[in-house]
Amino acid sequence: MDKAKNRARVKGIVVTAAAAALALSLTACGGDGGGKKDSGSSPAASGGKSQSNDPAPQSNQVLATVQGPNGIEITINSAKRDTGGFVTVDGTVANSSQQNNSLPGWQGSEQELRENGASMAGASLVDKEGKKRYLILRDTDGRCLCTKFPMGVDPGKKLPFFAQFPAPPAGTSEVDFQVPTMPTATIKISG
Repeated sequence: MDKAKNRARVKGIVVTAAAAALALSLTACGGDGGGKKDSGSSPAASGGKSQSNDPAPQSNQVLATVQGPNGIEITINSAKRDTGGFVTVDGTVANSSQQNNSLPGWQGSEQELRENGASMAGASLVDKEGKKRYLILRDTDGRCLCTKFPMGVDPGKKLPFFAQFPAPPAGTSEVDFQVPTMPTATIKISG
């Protein structure tokens, strides 16, 4: 019985620490205003009111923009290395089509993580030089530390997103951001 209580207490501490790290990272997110663009970037999309409760900051800086199927466009505004040993990527997902897009395939393929639904859970960072792929961080219940889109993205809407990954080595400043069904975006990590 004492083991069960101890496990519950440890799990509570881990969840609290993860929530504190997430809150700290989200307050530290944001562009540095440097205006650097990847060679595959397009000009910044026009600003708009957020349709999500996620605290991803709005920024005029654009690291990369990729166009996917069914009118979906991802704009990446920031990829910031945080002191906790992770990288937070944020930006927007826009739907220029005439119908809701549930973002099929974005939730990832891990069986134990199916409850993530429409989310950024399937995203990854690829360090081509180091030959490593970094998957989205998860909490102790297996939920991604990323934006979830429970209703998908409605036509004409632009929603903010964030996604947290383990940080590549300090010397790595350029990575590929990949989301299933979307083209790869090469981005620079700041911080």
